[in-house]
Formats: sequence, structure tokens, C-alpha cells
Amino acid sequence: MKQESLSRQMIAEAVGTFILVFFGTGCVAVAVLTGEHKGLWQVASVWGFAIALAIYAVGAISGAHLNPAVTLSMAVFRKKSFPASKILPYVFSQLVGGVLASLVLYGLFSATCAHFEAVHHITRGMPGSQLSAMWFGEYFPNPAVYGTDAVAFSQVSVLCAFMAEGIGTAFLLFFIMALTDDRNSLPPRRAGMHPFFIGFTVAIIISIIAPLTQSGLNPARDFAPRIVAYFAGWGSIAIPGPRGIDIWVYILAPLLGGLVGSAAYYWLIAPGHAAEEERATVDYDREVVA
Repeated sequence: MKQESLSRQMIAEAVGTFILVFFGTGCVAVAVLTGEHKGLWQVASVWGFAIALAIYAVGAISGAHLNPAVTLSMAVFRKKSFPASKILPYVFSQLVGGVLASLVLYGLFSATCAHFEAVHHITRGMPGSQLSAMWFGEYFPNPAVYGTDAVAFSQVSVLCAFMAEGIGTAFLLFFIMALTDDRNSLPPRRAGMHPFFIGFTVAIIISIIAPLTQSGLNPARDFAPRIVAYFAGWGSIAIPGPRGIDIWVYILAPLLGGLVGSAAYYWLIAPGHAAEEERATVDYDREVVA
């Protein structure tokens, strides 16, 4: 396969992340502001399909990381194919794509959001306004499920949120590594179905984690929309968040969780694929000799 230039890879990452954020965050906007998406699984499914389509669209050019947690894990565990020198260009491109998609969504839904705030007596930028900001960045606990008062905060602590985001991203990277491992002889990658299964992985993780933290799993997906929300009037509710530490939970937990999930795959599962590959080679050599 032709090796694309770094500039084309950066464009692909920006476009792919734009697709991911536009459809994923847009789905959350529709669910929160209009109530037209019913149930968690419907939102999770849209996220899953958006990710799958984004990977199909740009994966052949950049690998379709679309997530700094994926980029960091690839640089650590697949350094032969993805050097560490590409980390910053990829992350920058992902943030650009996320910001542009968020700007487009704000242009589409700003009037709807203002009406939602008026109906629910929400003052943008004040405590409790995370209920109208949650279609940009994520919050813990999920404002639509738990509310925004002290009782809600007591049910999902900072540690709980950090663990939820870390565990969710660990599962995501574990399955990404499994689905994209050339030594894995099972069908998805060889049949070109791995983008769908990666998207489906995100959907099932959302179905468990989202009530707690909205299931960010992706620092670019969280931080890029927060930038737009900050300048759109949510201020400190967007950055750093109502607890003053929210943004770091959604950056650090996915990065660390992704490394843990990748390590679990490469330390516990991948050696089995290597052994299988070696056995297959030996069997082939025996057939040739015979």
C-alpha cells in the first residue's frame, strides 16, 4: 500500500474526526435539545455507525485514529508502523476536525439550544448549565440522568468517573488492537469488517458508561467541542468544568486507559497469535517438504 504523506494523513485525521464529532455530537444535540432520539441505545448506535463510516472513509490514508488515546497507544505498541514523531500532528489534526464540526453544529442548533435553556430556566455559564452544554463536552454524572445538584455529584465521584472513562477506553483499545492485528486469523479484518466492529465496540461501551460520564473515551471528542462551548458562553462550565477538574478526567483517563487496554492485549493475547502464526508456518513448510 502506498505510504501517504504526513500532510495527507493530517487532513484525513481532521476529516475523519469531523465526521465522528458531527454525527456523534450532533446525535447528542438532537437527543438533549429536542428529545427526538429515544433511549441510550439509539444514541449509542448513531455513534457506532459514525465511527465505522469515518474509519471506512479515511482509514486507508491515516489509519483513522480519530482519538489521541488511539494515537498514543499506536505509538507505544506499534512503533514500527506509527512513529512517536506523528503523535502531535495527529492530535492537532483531530482537534481541528472536532472544533470545525462543533462550530457547524453550533450554527445549526444555537437557536434550539437557546430555546431549551429558556424553557428549562437555565442561565448559560452558571452552575447547572451543564445540562445545556452536555451536547458539546461530557460531564459526570450525566446531567440528563442524575441532574446537576449536590445529590447528583455525590453519586458519581471524581474517582468513579476517572475509573469509568479509563475502563471504557481500555476496552476500546483492547478490541481495536485485536481487530487490527494482522496475526489475528479470525475474519473481521480480512473481510474488511473491522471498522464496523470498532464502531459497535464504542456503542456497547457507551451503553454501560454513558449514564455515569456520558462516555467520552476520546480526549479530542471532548476537548474540541468544549473549546467552542467555552466561547459560546458556557465559560468555566465548559473549561475546566463545574467541579474544576472535569476536563482532566476526560483527557488523562482515556490516555491511561488506552495504554492499559493495549498492554493487556499485547501481553495476554497477542503472544498466542504469534504462536499460531509460527505453527502455521511450520505446517506449511512440512507440506512443501512432503
